[in-house]
Amino acid sequence: MFKSNFFELKEFLDSKVEQYNTTNFIDSDPIRIPHFYSLKEDIEISGFLTATISWGNRKSIIKNSTSLMELMEHSPYEFVMHHQPKDLERMNSFVHRTFNGLDCKQFIMSLKHIYTHHNGLEGVFNKYSEKNSLQLAIHHLKLHFFEIDHQQRTQKHVSDPLRKSAAKRINMFLRWMIRPNNTKVDFGLWSNLSPSQLSCPLDVHSGNVARKLGLLERTQNDSGAVAQLDQSLRILDPVDPVKYDFALFGLGVFEGF
Repeated sequence: MFKSNFFELKEFLDSKVEQYNTTNFIDSDPIRIPHFYSLKEDIEISGFLTATISWGNRKSIIKNSTSLMELMEHSPYEFVMHHQPKDLERMNSFVHRTFNGLDCKQFIMSLKHIYTHHNGLEGVFNKYSEKNSLQLAIHHLKLHFFEIDHQQRTQKHVSDPLRKSAAKRINMFLRWMIRPNNTKVDFGLWSNLSPSQLSCPLDVHSGNVARKLGLLERTQNDSGAVAQLDQSLRILDPVDPVKYDFALFGLGVFEGF
C-alpha cells in the first residue's frame, strides 16, 4: 500500500500536520467563519453553511460566507430558529456559484426542521453514527434535511456517500466539529463522537497528494476512494486519522507537491 518506508512516511506526514495544523492556517481557510462565534449552535450552523459553499476560490468562499452571515445578522442560530417568511426575502440576492437564494432559503428552513425535530445537527450524527464511520449518518442527514417540502434543485447541495459521493464538504464540516481543539483550529464540540470515526475531506489536491504518496490507488474521487484513504490513514493513526487532512491539503495547495 505504501510506496515509501512506513515509518519515514509517517514521520514526514506528522511533521506536515504540525506545520499546518496551527492558528496561522485559519485566516486563509473557510474555517475562519465559524471561529467568529462562541455559541455552540452558531458555530455549527455557520460552519455547516460555510462548508456547503466551500468549493472554488477560497477567497470567494470566505467573502460569500461572510456575506451570508451578515444577511443572518451574525446570529445564525437565532435567525434559523426565529425567522419569519418575510425575513427570507433578503436571501434572494445571495449566490455562490450554483448555490443561490432559493437554495439558501431551503437550507435555513431545513436547518430549522433539523434543530426542531432531530435534536440539531449533532443529534442526527449521534443517532446514526457507526463504530468506525459517519458516512451512513451523512446519508440520514440528507434524508431528514429534505423530508419537509423543498426545492428539488437544492438536493444536489447535500452529498450522499451511499450514492458514491466523496461528500468532501460534509466530511470537512465533521472534522471541524469533532476533532479536538488542542491547536485552536478545529472545535471539538461534539464530544460523543470520536475523531477515529471521521473520514478525510477528499478533493483534487488531497487526492493527488495521497496517490503520489501511495495512500490511495483509486483514480476517482468518490466514496470508494474515501474508504480506501480512510484505511491508509487509520494505519498511520487509528485514533486521529483525519489530522492528515492538514498534511495532504498543505502539501497540495501550499507546496504544489
